[in-house]
Amino acid sequence: MKFYSPLTADFFPNEPDYEDEFYDEYEGYPMDGHDLLQYADAVDEAVKKDIADFNGDLMQYYHEDDSVRHKVVSAVPSVEIHGNKLCSCLNVELREPLNEGEQAVLCDYISGQYSDGWGEGFEQRDIRVEDGTLAVHFWQEDGFKMTPSFENTQEQVQMTRRPKMQLIGQDGNIFAIMGRASRLLKNAGQSDKAKEMCNRVTASQSYSEALNIVSEYVETELSPSPTPKRDRGDAR
Repeated sequence: MKFYSPLTADFFPNEPDYEDEFYDEYEGYPMDGHDLLQYADAVDEAVKKDIADFNGDLMQYYHEDDSVRHKVVSAVPSVEIHGNKLCSCLNVELREPLNEGEQAVLCDYISGQYSDGWGEGFEQRDIRVEDGTLAVHFWQEDGFKMTPSFENTQEQVQMTRRPKMQLIGQDGNIFAIMGRASRLLKNAGQSDKAKEMCNRVTASQSYSEALNIVSEYVETELSPSPTPKRDRGDAR
């Protein structure tokens, strides 16, 4: 999984024009992701060199004992051309998919790393390019946002697809059914849904209600069939 966020920089040319109203002696010329495309290789090399000093994993500084700590194996910063601009790209290796709340916790932590931790140190390291020097910012006071993305559509499908499970001819004990459904969900990377389903089943008031709850999370004979699309020519 990846998280993209804006990349900006201050550019200090080798031969500054002090009469240029857009040039600041102390802050240089401001650059955004589009401007940085011409320096993509230099910025990429600088990031790789910097993170090599600590194996690149920002999660080694995460000290909370929570589900994010359990699910996230590593979170390594990089840069990548995305949407026709050079962006910050956080490469996240997962044991299990993150739900929206866990993504928010991770993004909040990484935002702190970009602003006051690793990113603060990185922006103080001058990046030499042919025509000057860059100070690159992974965090911005205004407009900073981390946007999740998936490396491939298969991972997205895995997180949303309902596993199939047969009821007819199998053990009809509700706890056996719940256990089978729970294992299928976990194997599909949906541990949070498995936990939610079990909580709802154990709180249900009847056998039929419990079966219907299970059938919301896994596809069974009781799951409603998709409504077929009607051809416009059949409309009356």
